[in-house]
Amino acid sequence: MYRLLYALVISRVPAETAHHWTMSGLRAVQAVPGGTALLRRLLAPRDPALRVRALGLDFPGPLGLAAGFDKDAVAYDALGAFGFAHVEVGTLTGAAQPGNPKPRLFRLTADRAVINRMGFNNRGSIDAARRLLRRRPPTIVGVNIGKTKVVPEERAAADYVASAGRLAPHADYLVVNVSSPNTPGLRNLQAVEHLRPLLAAVRAAADQVTDRHVPLLVKIAPDLADADVDAVADLALDLGLDGIIATNTTISRDGLRSSADLVKETGGLSGAPLKERSVEVLRRLRDRTGGRLTLVSVGGVETADDVWERIRAGATLVQGYTGMIYGGPFWAHRVHRDLSRRLRASAFSSLAAARR
Repeated sequence: MYRLLYALVISRVPAETAHHWTMSGLRAVQAVPGGTALLRRLLAPRDPALRVRALGLDFPGPLGLAAGFDKDAVAYDALGAFGFAHVEVGTLTGAAQPGNPKPRLFRLTADRAVINRMGFNNRGSIDAARRLLRRRPPTIVGVNIGKTKVVPEERAAADYVASAGRLAPHADYLVVNVSSPNTPGLRNLQAVEHLRPLLAAVRAAADQVTDRHVPLLVKIAPDLADADVDAVADLALDLGLDGIIATNTTISRDGLRSSADLVKETGGLSGAPLKERSVEVLRRLRDRTGGRLTLVSVGGVETADDVWERIRAGATLVQGYTGMIYGGPFWAHRVHRDLSRRLRASAFSSLAAARR
């Protein structure tokens, strides 16, 4: 049914317009008394075998929604009710910003992919902190923070620290995003000599504003060379980070089948074409960290088989975004349902046992 709706209606509407329609619908669901509670009973993962203990939290399943969809933390409760075991909001920046000029979001249907150059459009971390102050369980909410575009690279740490101080008290976990290709100079911060002081400053800021330990993760790009992936893994261990999210979108356009006009659009590519590299980076991180960090795998996740492959390759948690664009609103529910069947048909009693 969704495939027909996508073909006849959604694919004919500009991608960002369709996103705004979706967000309006999710907010409407949240406004109905008991609406999210009913959806959660119907769609949230509830197989005990799918439960995951990670980052000091109990996740009802492994699959969460990656950052970039709920940029301003306005619909995470409804998204959790539709079957996501956690929702990562953001990317949020120190100051509000409109992002890049439109159009800036493009579907590559032939490749089951999306190109975006949104540019961290959001209302800012102060606005999000006010909203998150009122949040209630059960949705696990991660908060992804990035650099405000107008802030120069030498002042980036202070910008991240400002957001961390505002948001850490309201986050189940915090993510430092240094890997989007759509903010000039941002990926330079992945270099260890820049990343070390940045992460140390964010960790200190989070510790200063709350008595509890807020798990801190860093999100990296698939375009890093293998040696740089190793360097980030070593740094994360050295600093005592809680985990790594791998990977963000790619600037590569290798092997795409979509029209040349679409392929030439600048921005980060997400979806099925990232699958192979995302798994490669995950396996490298697993081998380098030896199970001492929580690894969150994202990039090209479409099916329960993809989630299973990531878990077997060392992921504790998995995230998706583009998979929902092509799979529809019940995508996360279906993936968890099919993963439950896959697990019960295997020789393993739990996802933790299945992880290599």
